[in-house]
Amino acid sequence: MHKLSRGQGGQMGSTERKYELCGPFLPRRHPLLKTSAEIVGEARRILRAQSTQRPYTPRDAHRQLFARSSVRADHSSRPSSSFSLHAHHFDVGDSRPSSGTRLSPLEHKTRIAFPGNDDFSKSSPKPPADPLDPKRTPARTRGRLLRAASISTLPPLAAHTDASQERLHQNPAKKLPPDQAFVSGDHREVFGVPHLTSPRRSQSESRLPQSSFDAGVGSDEVRAGQRTDLGGSGKNNTSTGADSRWDTIASLLQQLKAAAAAGGGHEASPEHLCDLCAALHDALAAAGMLGPQRCKRRSSILRMLFQLIDLNSPRLHMHVAELCLALHVSGNNLLNICKLIFQISRSEANDVLFQNNSVLDSLVGLLLREDATSCSEALFYGAGTLKFLSGNVVVVHLLLEKNFMSATRDFIQKLCRVDDAHLTIAGHILVQLTATLRNLADHAEARPLFVSHSLMSKLCSVLQRYRQDQDVCTNVSRIYSKLSSYAECRLALEQTPDCYQLFLELLSKHHQKQDLVVRLLFTLGNLTAKSDEARQRLFRCEASLDTLLRLYDDYQLREEESPPPPASRREAEDVLVKLVRVLANMCIHEDVGAALASSTTCVQLLMETLELRSVAESEELTVNVAAAINNLTFYRKESAVLRRSQLAIAQLMLKLVLSSNMTAVLEATRVYGNVSQSKDVRDFIMQNKVHRFMVTLLDSKNPDVCFSACGVLTNLALDPPNRTSLSLEGIAIKLTDCLRDLGAGDWQLSAQLCQALWNMSGGGGPEKLLEAQDSESLLEILTSYLDENEIFKWTEDEDYHRALWELEFRPVGQKLYHTWSMKCK
Repeated sequence: MHKLSRGQGGQMGSTERKYELCGPFLPRRHPLLKTSAEIVGEARRILRAQSTQRPYTPRDAHRQLFARSSVRADHSSRPSSSFSLHAHHFDVGDSRPSSGTRLSPLEHKTRIAFPGNDDFSKSSPKPPADPLDPKRTPARTRGRLLRAASISTLPPLAAHTDASQERLHQNPAKKLPPDQAFVSGDHREVFGVPHLTSPRRSQSESRLPQSSFDAGVGSDEVRAGQRTDLGGSGKNNTSTGADSRWDTIASLLQQLKAAAAAGGGHEASPEHLCDLCAALHDALAAAGMLGPQRCKRRSSILRMLFQLIDLNSPRLHMHVAELCLALHVSGNNLLNICKLIFQISRSEANDVLFQNNSVLDSLVGLLLREDATSCSEALFYGAGTLKFLSGNVVVVHLLLEKNFMSATRDFIQKLCRVDDAHLTIAGHILVQLTATLRNLADHAEARPLFVSHSLMSKLCSVLQRYRQDQDVCTNVSRIYSKLSSYAECRLALEQTPDCYQLFLELLSKHHQKQDLVVRLLFTLGNLTAKSDEARQRLFRCEASLDTLLRLYDDYQLREEESPPPPASRREAEDVLVKLVRVLANMCIHEDVGAALASSTTCVQLLMETLELRSVAESEELTVNVAAAINNLTFYRKESAVLRRSQLAIAQLMLKLVLSSNMTAVLEATRVYGNVSQSKDVRDFIMQNKVHRFMVTLLDSKNPDVCFSACGVLTNLALDPPNRTSLSLEGIAIKLTDCLRDLGAGDWQLSAQLCQALWNMSGGGGPEKLLEAQDSESLLEILTSYLDENEIFKWTEDEDYHRALWELEFRPVGQKLYHTWSMKCK
């Protein structure tokens, strides 16, 4: 009677041919029944996807814009992370009301009248006419005089104010009399222009304290009994409610000025100032003075707020920043406010300050509102702040509630459309923003948002546009390496058709950037671990195999090369671990596996790794290489390279079998299960006593280990001399014990154990293998396992287990039972 092996058995009758085990660990199924993938897709397979740990990125001990490994770490062109910030850095003039229309310069030369000039009597302002006089001319109002201050040849108001005040402080004796003071907008500017003050105006000013003018309060809009609309519309508003609101705001500004100037006591405490700022924020909100509109009193408010910057209090600075952002400051002021917030966020102790105000809302709003080309530096520091804060769990929840993911997606799209002239600063911003997304990827509640907001594909667009930027690419690779471990995110990335070619191009372009390479390979390993379509798509990309094998060769540390530092050696090895995993996973696809098995370079690189590395030094790498070789040897019939290398492979596996690492032993045993279909390999195994290790592994009580060892023993039992040696090791009783202890419910293992007993019984019958009592025990086990009604009455997943039982166990179990029972009679 001919024996069945794990490989090609001898010639069998027609009734037995359909049960032939045609390949290593992959029995052929009945053609009329379901395929193996449909029936035993979740069962143990010889071709297995490999897993590995995600590359670890240690957190920086200090919050900084760019990590030490960044290519920007010592780059002079990047924005600085260290700077000083004081009140004089802010520009009050930048906050003046704006009509939104750019004015063209006047062509005529400005003439300013002075006493003694001929035109002085014509151009000098006159006292206001009696309001009851019907002949008074509206053109002779102070408003026309105020508009003269906008002549383009005059110095900027803010700059002139600073210069004028400095001169007055230096030469107080030269201070001009009140009748030569020219008041414009919210600023008292001294231009040396004589001005005739009306009695009504003087009386009105005399009722306001001088501090009101110093803070910009009590400007021309509130003088002479006139009130301007608080929203800055320019219309007269005599509403008592509006007057009352502005009086409240003016009072708060006076209190802030007094408290800030106080040398000590409760009024000068940061807590008191914070309370005043909070009250000011509420008052401005009630008056409708927050938001993008530019009210005419912004300068007086901002001037007071900017003075508070010089006080050393992060909590007070947060109140100032919140108010300034709520007032929608722009230009230099927006940049400095973003710098201020950035400075606050550098200390983890200040994270709590961001949890109970609107600063996060304003930062998210900046991403939606501002242009990356015109407001780039402010956005850079804002994004840096978000990166620091995204390490705080509470802040992460707040960001998600504030629709940060949607704002980021839209902003990323804008950054992908910038021209080349702004690509550098846009890259700086993206480094911060992608680092924020990297931190968010660690949180379970954020991961679905990456999918629902299409960020998995948008980040591919970032890689495409910024493929030259190693920092951006590395951050995106970190996001993918984290998210691709989760099925929903992995599926979204799989469905991005260009990602495979893009990853290969980046691997080729940045092949020396280890932290980028290792994460892209880890992501590709995740994609190819579960999806046959992903394996095929990756293989069909242009120069895919050449790119991967060239990368393998670059990171293969050889003996003739100078030994690298230990850290570099570990990094190189980590790349190889992830790369070999990709190759092993790709082999699962039939066409891809056959192509890889036929690649001489691929086979030689894998074998070279085993020659250069030991299990003790490189456990994960050697195990992954053995797993890849195992998958490749499944296609040995299609590969002349593998057929020529089978004996060399068996020799390399010997050091894994002899190691104390059980995982390495298991992988080597699986490889022996494939290559032992060769007579030369079987002879090698017997000569080197490897069969003894295989018999010993049956005592492990581990189903996977027993299954693999049993496959090797099944092939060894093909040769009559080997059966005798195996019998001396007590193989039959060990197989029977495994069948009894592990076989129930694991029908693939039961089938393999029965197959080994079947092959062993060909040497002269069961009487030479087992004692009578052990033979009866075996028949009782088989009788129990073949009783369909008894077996499946307690099985939970009956359909699945029934299919395995019918296709895997019952054919060989019935043959073994009938043969054994007849010979035992």
